[in-house]
Amino acid sequence: QLQLVESGGGLVQAGGSLRLSCAASGRTFSSYTMGWFRQAAGKERELVAHISWAGGSTYYADSVKGRFTISKDNAKNTGYLQMNSLKPEDTAVYYCAADARRLGSKANEYAYWGQGTQVTVSS
Repeated sequence: QLQLVESGGGLVQAGGSLRLSCAASGRTFSSYTMGWFRQAAGKERELVAHISWAGGSTYYADSVKGRFTISKDNAKNTGYLQMNSLKPEDTAVYYCAADARRLGSKANEYAYWGQGTQVTVSS
């Protein structure tokens, strides 16, 4: 069983940066794709970015393209989401997710989830 634990969330002013981490344990992280999702209050969970097993392929939602960077260090069993130029509309709970079989775009395509970390961007 793969376990995921996010960290790095917090309160930041608009224009600031945060780096989220997703620590994996229990299985070899290189066997999994990873996605970062977010869920704002009253809204559905949405994909922010995903990355392939070895990290060679990435995808970003249009709303974060050019500001966020997803990465994956399989040697450290850790994934990251570097978030720059943060905006108030980025405020949400951010979740990392992983799946062994596919590089999905929907939440139900990921089998493993972390508990989430709150990101709040003040204006």
